[in-house]
Amino acid sequence: NKESNLTFWQLLKDLNIPYEKTENINVSVQNKSAQELFAMLAINLLPALLIVGIFIYMFSQAQKGAGQIFTFSKSSVKMHDPRKERITFNDVAGLKEAKEELKEVIDFLKSPQKFLNLGARVPKGVLLVGPPGTGKTLLAKATACEAGVPFFYISGSEFIELFVGVGASRIRDAFSVAKRFAPSILFIDEIDSIGRMRGIGLTGAHEEREQTLNQLLAEMDGFEKDIPLVVIAATNRPDVLDPALLRPGRFDRKIYLDLPTLSEREEILKIHLKNKKVGNINLKEIAERTPGFSGADLANLCNEAAILAARKNKTQIEQQELLEAIEKVLLGPERKSKVYSKKEKLIAAYHESGHAIVAHYLPHSSPVQKISIIARAKAGGYTLKTPLEERSFLFKKEFLDEISALLGGYAAELLVFNDISTGASSDLRVATDLARELVTTYGMSEEFGPISLGRKQEIIYGIKETIIEKDYSEKTAEKIDEEVQKILKTALERAKKVLEMKKEKLDKLAKALVRKEVIERKQFERLLGEPKGSLKEI
Repeated sequence: NKESNLTFWQLLKDLNIPYEKTENINVSVQNKSAQELFAMLAINLLPALLIVGIFIYMFSQAQKGAGQIFTFSKSSVKMHDPRKERITFNDVAGLKEAKEELKEVIDFLKSPQKFLNLGARVPKGVLLVGPPGTGKTLLAKATACEAGVPFFYISGSEFIELFVGVGASRIRDAFSVAKRFAPSILFIDEIDSIGRMRGIGLTGAHEEREQTLNQLLAEMDGFEKDIPLVVIAATNRPDVLDPALLRPGRFDRKIYLDLPTLSEREEILKIHLKNKKVGNINLKEIAERTPGFSGADLANLCNEAAILAARKNKTQIEQQELLEAIEKVLLGPERKSKVYSKKEKLIAAYHESGHAIVAHYLPHSSPVQKISIIARAKAGGYTLKTPLEERSFLFKKEFLDEISALLGGYAAELLVFNDISTGASSDLRVATDLARELVTTYGMSEEFGPISLGRKQEIIYGIKETIIEKDYSEKTAEKIDEEVQKILKTALERAKKVLEMKKEKLDKLAKALVRKEVIERKQFERLLGEPKGSLKEI
């Protein structure tokens, strides 16, 4: 008895046990350690603690889930802080007309009262229209920084969710946040994802998109006159937008952003190379070799050139890295593991030489910049051609010379090997598309004359699909096919004729390609020794 003060012998006496009987008894006393006591305590209390912990966890999760119900409808609008990343119009090369248009928006955001005192209706919405990568988002950020106001941005696809009504709620929340910080700019990228024409839908997602669009229209109409908030949206598909979005008082200001011109490409390259270590480079040559490149493409080109220079352990970017980066962006990386047999190498050399020879001697084809039989991506070789100047319009004779140049490789294989390989498949596809456009789109066919046949439509119900709507009879379709075949056959005959007349030059160029694998423009022109477009009548 631990709580008793009796001695062991007194306890025996109280129990009437004689002293004599205890002579041979061995007595030992054991005290349990603290660890053992703690273990026993834990064993007894652990089940109870575990049950309590489970209840606490379930309660906290239930609270968290309840909170998510209220935050689910909140928009994921993000705010750009101009103090951390200041972007001005000086950082946006080219786009002079677009900048001039946006200066009016900047004046309004800086001094709204000046416009309101005169009773002017301030711009509510500005729609930036242009191909991907032309600087729509960058221009919107620069506008906010120039005006010195907060910039909120969100993608149109972020409004759409599985549950009906969430998109409309997120629209309300985005506008509420932007109004709170007014004067401000709210930028909606890819507005065509929520602003498509309304109609009969096939899915619940269509109904959700319509509700979101209706809420956007309501918010645009619900601006108070004295709230200096401008909504800027971007799209590369203005043709699919709902007309209600484009009416006066909503997105009535449309600013078109085109692909950069030669001089603008040179300016863009300067900006992207400003913070990079560069050697002696000729940016005009790079700009000349990149027609059709967007601002984003040129930024990627500069980055690829820096990566190539680093892989070569160079301390700065040279002209060669920029030229190699152009080919990588256009055609993909070199397939150094691809090893041609002697016969395949000879076929590739004659194929690419055929393209180059026909393009050089026909007067209206673009000049050759480079010929290579080094495989890149899916291409076994390539012939790079770039126009001498920026062109807004193309003539029929230019199309026909281009089709002949495309069929130059096919014609060379027939002439030299009396057979054709699969290497011409992509050339045939591009040439056929061009010939069909001549007939159906540009009205350049002798058979049909000035008429546009067929219309392209893009249908999107979760899946992107481009279809051609035929507005002509089956008999007309047969005639179109016949006219396309006629154009292709005539172009092939012209290519054959050029190669037959210049067979010696073809053999010389093909042998040089087999030996060197790559031939640049100056080497090519020196090897032929004859001026561009010398076969005018053919």
